Amino acid sequence: MIQPLFWPRFRQDRLAVASLLLIAALLLIAIFGDVIAPYAHDLQNTDNNLAAPNAQHWMGTDALGRDLFSRLIYGTRISMAVSLLTGVSALLLGTCYGAVSGYAGGRIDNAMMRGVDVLYAIPDLLLIILITVLIGRGVSGVFLALSLVGWITVARLIRGEVLRLKENAYVEAARAFGVKDVRILLKHILPNTFGVLIVTLTFRIPSAILAESTLSFIGLGLTPPAASWGTLANEGWKALKFYPHLIFFPGLAIFMTMLAFNFLGDGLRDALDPKQNKVS
Repeated sequence: MIQPLFWPRFRQDRLAVASLLLIAALLLIAIFGDVIAPYAHDLQNTDNNLAAPNAQHWMGTDALGRDLFSRLIYGTRISMAVSLLTGVSALLLGTCYGAVSGYAGGRIDNAMMRGVDVLYAIPDLLLIILITVLIGRGVSGVFLALSLVGWITVARLIRGEVLRLKENAYVEAARAFGVKDVRILLKHILPNTFGVLIVTLTFRIPSAILAESTLSFIGLGLTPPAASWGTLANEGWKALKFYPHLIFFPGLAIFMTMLAFNFLGDGLRDALDPKQNKVS
C-alpha cells in the first residue's frame, strides 16, 4: 500500500516533481492541441516549404510547407495516447497473468511461466515488428502490438510479488477463516502491489514511446498524413544534412518525455520504499 509519508518524500525530489509537471503539461497539450496549435497539422503551403524557425513558424516548416510546431503538437496527442493506453493495457494483462500464476503455484505456475519465458527470449522489437506486420499499420495496429509485448515483463514482476506476499501471516489467517482464493487475491494481495504497479507503469510508458517512435521511424508504424513523434523524426532524418530542425524538435520531444518518465519513476520508487520510515 502507499505509505503515509509518500508525498513528503516525493516532493523532496525536485527532478521527480519537475518531471511530473512536464508530463502534466504534455497531457494538457495533447488534450487541447486543437486550441494551442496555430495551424492545422495537415495544412500545406508549398510556397513556404522547408522554412527555418521564424516568427510565424516557431519550429519551421517541412517539405510540404506544414507548420512543424502544429504537427509536433498533433504528434504529442498520438504518441501520448498510444503510450498511455499501451502502458495501462500491458499493466492489466501482466498483472492478471502474473497474479494467477504466482498464487496458483505448482504445475500451473510452472506451465504459465514457461510460456512467458519463451516469449521473453524473443527480442521485443522483432516480436513487435512481426505482430505489426500481421495486424497492420496504424494506431490500432501499433497499440495492439505494443500491448501484446509489454505485458510479459509486468507478469514476471507481479508473479514475484504475489509469491512473496502470499506467504504473509494475514494471508494464512484469511485461508484459515475460509476466505475464497479469489477474494484473498483481490482484497489482500493485489492492493499491496499497488506501489510496484505505479512505478512499473512510469517505466512502461517511456518504453512504449520509444517503441512507437522506432516503428514509425522505420516505416512500420503510423501511416501519413497521421503524425507522431516517430513519423516526424523519420521525415526529418531524410533532410538532416540541410534542414536539421526537422529532426531536432521531434527528437528533443522524445528525449525529454522519456527522461521525465524515468525521473518520475525513480522518484516514485524512492517515495514508496517502505524501508524509509522517516523523511530525511
